[in-house]
Amino acid sequence: MNRALPDVRLRVPTDEDAHAWHRVFADPDVMEFHGGRPAELSVYEELTARQRRHDAEHGFCLWTMVDAEGEVLGFTGAQPWPYAWGPAGQIEIGWRLGQEHWGKGYVTAAALTTLERVRSAGVKDVVAMVNARNARSIAVTRRLGMELAERFTVPASKTEGHRYRLAL
Repeated sequence: MNRALPDVRLRVPTDEDAHAWHRVFADPDVMEFHGGRPAELSVYEELTARQRRHDAEHGFCLWTMVDAEGEVLGFTGAQPWPYAWGPAGQIEIGWRLGQEHWGKGYVTAAALTTLERVRSAGVKDVVAMVNARNARSIAVTRRLGMELAERFTVPASKTEGHRYRLAL
């Protein structure tokens, strides 16, 4: 990436961020690789509460991503892999961004900050679980220096996924 990365800040999600995430992610294109349709507000209320607990327990979470003016753009961060299948015990780095902000470098900038923070918290490596058709997220993994470690079938959707890995 040859251009300068944008100014992006990460904060522990607040109760109000559940509403912002609900609004920002109410776009079917944003949700294409996350179930295909917008989630109810209660999903984001639970998710932001869980992320506050993760931050308190681990020193990292899925942080709310805001631009220089304080506008909520989405989230980026890391959390323990939450499912019984897949990379149990691993720390997953992830991101989701409102469509109007795609292609501007926000996720890459925020993910680089995330890598610094999880490294400081003592994490030795991270994974990213990405739908095989999600070219934008695959491009982010490449910009972060992640390597494809595994191809797999997602149990619920029966779609192909990729597990990327990066040693910190």
